[in-house]
Amino acid sequence: MHDFKYSDGELFCENVALARIAAEVGTPVYVYSRHTLTDHYHLLEDAFSGFPSLICYSIKANSNRSVITLLANEGAGADIVSGGELWRALRAGVPPEKIVYAGIGKKAGEMVSALEAGILMFNVESLTELETLNQVAGEIGKVADIALRVNPDVDPDTHPYIATGLKEAKFGINIEQALAIYERADSLPNIRIVGVHQHIGSQITSVEPFQDSLSKLKELLSALQDRGFDIRFINIGGGFGIPYHQEEVPRPSDYAEALGPILKETGCQVILEIGRMIVGNAGVLMTEVLYRKQTGDKGFLVVDAAMNDLIRPSLYGSFHELLPLTRTDAREEIMDVVGPVCESGDFLARDRAIPRLEPGDLLAVMSAGAYSFAMSSNYNSRPRAAEVMVDGSEYRVVRDRESYEDLVRGEHEWE
Repeated sequence: MHDFKYSDGELFCENVALARIAAEVGTPVYVYSRHTLTDHYHLLEDAFSGFPSLICYSIKANSNRSVITLLANEGAGADIVSGGELWRALRAGVPPEKIVYAGIGKKAGEMVSALEAGILMFNVESLTELETLNQVAGEIGKVADIALRVNPDVDPDTHPYIATGLKEAKFGINIEQALAIYERADSLPNIRIVGVHQHIGSQITSVEPFQDSLSKLKELLSALQDRGFDIRFINIGGGFGIPYHQEEVPRPSDYAEALGPILKETGCQVILEIGRMIVGNAGVLMTEVLYRKQTGDKGFLVVDAAMNDLIRPSLYGSFHELLPLTRTDAREEIMDVVGPVCESGDFLARDRAIPRLEPGDLLAVMSAGAYSFAMSSNYNSRPRAAEVMVDGSEYRVVRDRESYEDLVRGEHEWE
């Protein structure tokens, strides 16, 4: 569910016409619905309320400070994967005791910052990381609470670039090696074992991979508990999928119903690292049609948003629905919707049936709340777009559009 709807033929976000935002802020521009964000968060919270749980918003999905602050005020923690995300989370008001730190390449300085902040735990991804964390913690007189990220070797049936739980993935520790590394962790003086962790992938659209992986994780947890380890947290990761194009996907309550019996048996507090399900359908990317172009039998709509604004179609072949801001009865035509970037891979849609549009018309690229601005770049020296938050009948710019001066900020000429 989301709050982007047509009213009298005009596309609105909550009670604000998107055409008004385009006219006043310009395009391209990302627009987020405050109500959709909080609604999605509470649907997850309510679904998993039957046992102790903590929803840690996955900041990598959308790192805008207003988004993080909004969710923190609703009770969310944060799942971070870098020192920069730690800084953002703390700056946005996330309590440090609700922050979990994942990622395979934590640097010593980032570990120090997280230890000094007093985060809930580190999700450790290798033996060498474990030993580095122990050394760093000892040097500053701290003890690091940890879970091992275990790779259960389960196929999540998603795009290979976002499947993270297979044995050939760079992430996590092979489940067959986990017991030995937990034993090693127990011997380290500046490490305290508090949990087990998994994350098997992103945009997963069925409950079965989670059931399979949790069954394996529960076996490991039982073995750890039999050896006297005090495991207080089971972190099941994230990756819950959303509908991009009329897909049938499980609801939060479906995940909770399917996984609840396994989770309750563990006796642990459950941590979820959820990003896309909260923010994905809470945002759109608005763009203006610049030109129509015909090359032989191929038709193109050239728009002012590009792969540097939304890389998912180019990177993953992902589908994003395209809606005209003004509903039209014009006949549909098959077009490629492409941006101005000098790459053949710069497209938002290929061979898409879309009502005939003319230069100056506006489009909303739907489901652009997650992994859109967060993955954007300045390729071709294109300033990054503004971000807007809508709340009822009001909106605010929550990130200014970059200027040309911003493009060279921090650069130094060597004449």
